[in-house]
Amino acid sequence: MRVRILAFATAATELGAAEGEIELADGATIDTLRRELVSRHPSLDTLWPRLAIAVDGELAAADTVLEDGVEVALLPPVSGGERARARLVDGPIDVAALRAETGHDSCGALTLFVGSARNNHDGRAVTGLTYSAYRRMAVASLEKISRELEAEAPGLRLGIVHRLGVVPVGEASVAIAAAAPHRDAAFAAARTALERLKRETPIWKRESYADGSSAWREEEPLAAAPVMANP
Repeated sequence: MRVRILAFATAATELGAAEGEIELADGATIDTLRRELVSRHPSLDTLWPRLAIAVDGELAAADTVLEDGVEVALLPPVSGGERARARLVDGPIDVAALRAETGHDSCGALTLFVGSARNNHDGRAVTGLTYSAYRRMAVASLEKISRELEAEAPGLRLGIVHRLGVVPVGEASVAIAAAAPHRDAAFAAARTALERLKRETPIWKRESYADGSSAWREEEPLAAAPVMANP
């Protein structure tokens, strides 16, 4: 099937054209399209997590199945918007990019936490993890966590990236960067963000084991976000 591509601003720069067509196999998804485009234009891989994707004028998720003749638009962040504090990605986390986005000239400390898939749990050999999420609610939750923690500590900037889908052993599943004028605030914000993420954000983890079995790790119910005190 053939899909029409429209690219804007930096997306058009990376593709070398503002529009074009690409041929994909039947049943291809937006993520299939991403892999094909990145294979042809490797520099697009860094930009992709910042893009919104629209199919025939409607924003769409990575698992959206494409049909013959649809129009897919690659939409970078618009000018004048707030910095994106959180995002979900469907491939490896670019930790260096997160660090660069979060740091700023007035910060004297930057704490970076990276949570990776380990090869064991509770005495069992683990071969990988699979994460799924209620995307819309998860992004809103991560943005809320970052925004509220930034409001509590002057000069703090926080960024959170969580990976979905299959995460092989040794690769990052979540990265949190906290930049602040002083180290105490940066350390505290990174730790609190991780603890709140695990309590408040609808992201689920399934472990796959060496014996061929797997299990969901559902250990505590989602909690409502804490009520913030008025400044």
